Order: sequence, then C-alpha cells, then structure tokens
Amino acid sequence: MNSPPLPSLLGVFAHPDDESLLAGGVLAQHHAAGARTGVVTATWAPDSRRAPELAAALAVLGAGPPRLLGYGDARNPESAPGESRLVDAPLDEAIGRLVAHIRAFRPEVVVTHDALGQLTGHADHVRTHQITVLAVEAAGLEPLYPEAGTPWQPSALYAATHSEAGVGRLGTLLERVGKSVLPVPDAYVTTTVDVSPWTGVKWAAILAHQGEVARERPLPGILARLPEVERKEIISTEFFTRLTPGPVAGDPSRLLA
Repeated sequence: MNSPPLPSLLGVFAHPDDESLLAGGVLAQHHAAGARTGVVTATWAPDSRRAPELAAALAVLGAGPPRLLGYGDARNPESAPGESRLVDAPLDEAIGRLVAHIRAFRPEVVVTHDALGQLTGHADHVRTHQITVLAVEAAGLEPLYPEAGTPWQPSALYAATHSEAGVGRLGTLLERVGKSVLPVPDAYVTTTVDVSPWTGVKWAAILAHQGEVARERPLPGILARLPEVERKEIISTEFFTRLTPGPVAGDPSRLLA
C-alpha cells in the first residue's frame, strides 16, 4: 500500500538561517516527496546583505523564493533601515502581514519557533512564535484581515524545539560562546523526525548562509568548525511540538514524518 502524500508545509521563522537550522531536514524531505514547501522570514529586508543567502538556501531546500515580512532584526539596525524592528512593530500589523502569506500559500501545516525562543531565547524568535500562533488562527476567519485574501485554515501548527534530553552536545557548544540554552521538558516534544537521509541537503542550505558560517558565535559557524561526524549527529534529528489539534486529513503521524 502506498503511503499518503506529505502535506504542504510553510515555515515561519525569525531570521535567515533559522529555516535551515531548525527545519531544513523536514523541508527537504517534504520537497523530495513532491509536497509544496515555502518559508516566511520575519526580519531582514529584500535588499539586505542576508537576502541573497536566504534565497540560495531556499533554492537548495526546494522551498521557493524568499517571503519576507520586512521587519528589522532586534539586534541589527542594518537589517531593514527605516523599518520597525519586529519586536517593536504593532502586533496587529505583523499578524496581518503573515495572514496574507498564509492565505496566499495555503499550507496544510505551518512550522515556527517554540515559545521559549528556540534554545537561545532570542526576542525575535519569541515574537515570531507569538505572531504565528495568532496568524494561523486568524487566517481561517473571514471577518479578520479581509484585505489579506481568501480565508485559509491550516490543519496543524508545529513549533520546532529542542528537549532537555534532545539538546545534547548542542547545548554545550552554545554555552561555550556565551549563549543561553533553554530546552523544553521532554514531554513537550510530540514529534521527532529522523532527517538523516536529507542531512546533505540541510547542510548545504546552512552553508548558503555564508556570512553566519564565517562568524564565531552564530550556530552555522559553530557547526562549520565541528568534525563532520559530530555535525551530522547534531543536525540529523529535528524536534517539534504540535500546538493545535485542528482537523487533520489522513494519518496525523505523517504531518511531519
């Protein structure tokens, strides 16, 4: 018996490189299976230095062109000159921008950051989580954001995350460069995906973010300095928490797996 097809998948992440680091394997897996995939990035402008790297990474993953909300990075004023930082933007405005992308793409599944801000607690990660949770619900309600297109309700919302047991060697590496490590309780993880068949694609997408690879503290740079065996061990598993039950067609276990 043939397995049911994998669902269309839209990632919503704060910065260029988050998509590759946190869900690159699942995005590559879904693309290889013929599912539609895409990524919305909350910060950095289309003409910023990181935009071409994002486009290159998404091309590797088969996730289409960049989809940008256009806000500034909380820690980098050059990311979107003249625009609000994501953390300062009016919540209603940011939700509306994301609702428009969700309605245009019409994904069955949306994946974003967890509520803690993805291990390091970055304010942009936390804000992206909050906006996405609200936008996924709003996208299906016709009276909300009528200017943003025809309503569309995704079947499920997942948070990419790391559990206390699953953070492993990654936690030590982040602590060594002075970063916070905020894993979730093990019970919070509902879905663990072995993406080892797609680690080559995932790593190529991470490497596309050349500016971050060249730096010492960002995770792409940390991973680039590791032996290949250790790096593969870290990036070969992705962890998720299903945040909304929602109506699910077919086998719920195949939403991400």
